[in-house]
Amino acid sequence: ACHQPSGAGVLGVFPPLAGSDFLNADKTRAIGIVIGGLSGKIEVNGKPFNSQMPALNLSDEDIASALTYVYNNWGNAGHEVKPAEVAAVRAAKKAAGK
Repeated sequence: ACHQPSGAGVLGVFPPLAGSDFLNADKTRAIGIVIGGLSGKIEVNGKPFNSQMPALNLSDEDIASALTYVYNNWGNAGHEVKPAEVAAVRAAKKAAGK
């Protein structure tokens, strides 16, 4: 609901996932955001956003599937996210105490 069924987001509140320069720039960061959430200022497609995304309590497989879907729709980069990549990011965050 936050990013809308079209992936367009809500201007000034929830950033777009569709054609998102922020999303497409760093797959590892995107995985980390789904795992651990995000708060504070970011810029997406030249527009500022200052909101909060909660951490999502999902399995590695579910996160990989959701991000692969997002990356392969709405004009995004077409990345595949594998469960092993999610597990690696999760382990790194845990080791760093995050």
